[in-house]
Amino acid sequence: MRASRNTPKIQAGSMADIAFLLLIFFLVTAYIPNDQGILRKLPAPCTSGDCMVEVKERNVVRLLLNESGEVLVNDEKVALSELSEQLQQFVDNNGEGACSYCHGLKSEKASEHPKNAVISLQSSSKTPYEKYIAVQNELTRAYEALRTKYVLEVLKTTPEKVTPEQLLEVRNAYPFQLSEATLRNPN
Repeated sequence: MRASRNTPKIQAGSMADIAFLLLIFFLVTAYIPNDQGILRKLPAPCTSGDCMVEVKERNVVRLLLNESGEVLVNDEKVALSELSEQLQQFVDNNGEGACSYCHGLKSEKASEHPKNAVISLQSSSKTPYEKYIAVQNELTRAYEALRTKYVLEVLKTTPEKVTPEQLLEVRNAYPFQLSEATLRNPN
């Protein structure tokens, strides 16, 4: 007769419980970053044969983002920190004097009316992505500041209390008109 051996056995049932609890712990406590992007609304499709829109040169501000990430506004180098303020001055210029809610300087080198202002952004295909996003953020910041000022001064309310109808009014007062293009590489 053979002697029976008592081999030690490992209880694996509790290990599965612990692994499951750890999985739940990490799922609950882990930070999962949200995908971020640029919130822009595409223009409506052109249904007529002629889709070209004539824009006066005065109403266009030209932004150039070159390969090294420098920002040029109408061919003048500008610091990124100054971009939002310059765009606000351009858009809110009130060049015609017909804008009752504008606070501009009525310069002849800036837009006639916020509804006529167009931002032309050109970037190189070699522009650093971080700089491109930073410029886009400054564009958004400029329009948010103008729209917030409109809500506070014209609508006499706070941004949190704006109704959908008022939101449409604000967007019509300061429409965000952006034209983007990529510079062609001369090679």
